[in-house]
Amino acid sequence: MSASLAASEPKTKAAPTNGLSPAVMATYARHDLVFERGEGAWLITSAGDRYLDFGSGIAVNVLGHAHPRLVAALTEQAEKLWHTSNLYRVAGQERLAERLAAATFADRAFFCNSGAEACEAAIKAARRYHYVSGHPERWRIITFQGAFHGRTLATISAGGNAKHLEGFGLPPEGFDHVPFADIAAVEQAIGPETGAIMIEPVQGEGGINVAPAEFLRGLRELCDRQSLLLILDEVQSGMGRTGKLFAHEWAGVTPDLMAIAKGIGGGFPLGVLLATEEAARGLTAGTHGSTFGGNPLATAVGNTVLDAVLEAGFLEAVQGKALRLKQILAGIADQHADIVEEVRGQGLIMGLKLKYVQVADLVKGSVNENLLVVGAADNVVRLLPPLNIKDEEIAEAGERLSRALDRAASAAS
Repeated sequence: MSASLAASEPKTKAAPTNGLSPAVMATYARHDLVFERGEGAWLITSAGDRYLDFGSGIAVNVLGHAHPRLVAALTEQAEKLWHTSNLYRVAGQERLAERLAAATFADRAFFCNSGAEACEAAIKAARRYHYVSGHPERWRIITFQGAFHGRTLATISAGGNAKHLEGFGLPPEGFDHVPFADIAAVEQAIGPETGAIMIEPVQGEGGINVAPAEFLRGLRELCDRQSLLLILDEVQSGMGRTGKLFAHEWAGVTPDLMAIAKGIGGGFPLGVLLATEEAARGLTAGTHGSTFGGNPLATAVGNTVLDAVLEAGFLEAVQGKALRLKQILAGIADQHADIVEEVRGQGLIMGLKLKYVQVADLVKGSVNENLLVVGAADNVVRLLPPLNIKDEEIAEAGERLSRALDRAASAAS
């Protein structure tokens, strides 16, 4: 049917699904919930129902909802200047780049809008680095089973998840997938075309799998020995979520390239590729870009998030809250040993691996307890509260989660 013929025929509107407007593409299995406002760790519907948010927009709202400092920063900037493009200097972007460089391994920053874009930029930077170094054949990247690096064609190819790849034709080449945390498999996969290794220090979508410190140190040593670049994807594990500014700091290693997003914007779309001077040298004028990346609105919020996370005592407080949450989850696992197989995670990126109860059923049961949690692969439910969550809210979440487990177990029996 031609486009002109289709346009001339009357439209038949699809029936709403689960309350969702048929005008919205059904790419998400959404809960039939519409939130009107948020306060800290709570989301509130138009009817006034309050939900304790332990998903944080999938590890995004590190300071919770409607944080006064973020509201003030965005409002102040919105009254002055929204967008100019990267054809001109952006003062807030330069300030944020300098501050991120001062706080990390990096010398340079490229700004974009999402984690997928930051990972895509990292892939391009690694390939381009070897090209300008006289080794264009070194374009392949070793990645890991269970990885999730975004939803672009290149990043789903990097992740290698068959469900994400299905129906999109031949995936872009250049990625070699090996078992997670298997240093022997990594070493065996290195060949003359290998240019980099890319890994999440904590796999989020993959089921809250934490890379052992000795494994990350082994990857760094391999990269140094084989002249490879080490790429870290800290989109979900970064910006204080593990109790350090970035998760790799626990292992005492530094990458050459690192993708960050989610938490750095505190709810405003912002992604960043951080790089050493050496690793960044392939990305010169015209090789990459972003119209919106690092615009005045985004970097005003990003600078304010960084202000908060770098304040004295903030990360130490996250570590204390993480210990409290881990203790509560351990108690829940003991209480529900017939349902919970394992407690996983680091800091405030935690998960429960379930046995016979399906994670989707537990997520639904948690909604019925006015608690919001997030599913992950390997039948794991994720808990990703705001980093400034209160101790009493952690305890409340534990009680609601325990009741949801009871509810899911009863439904499954």
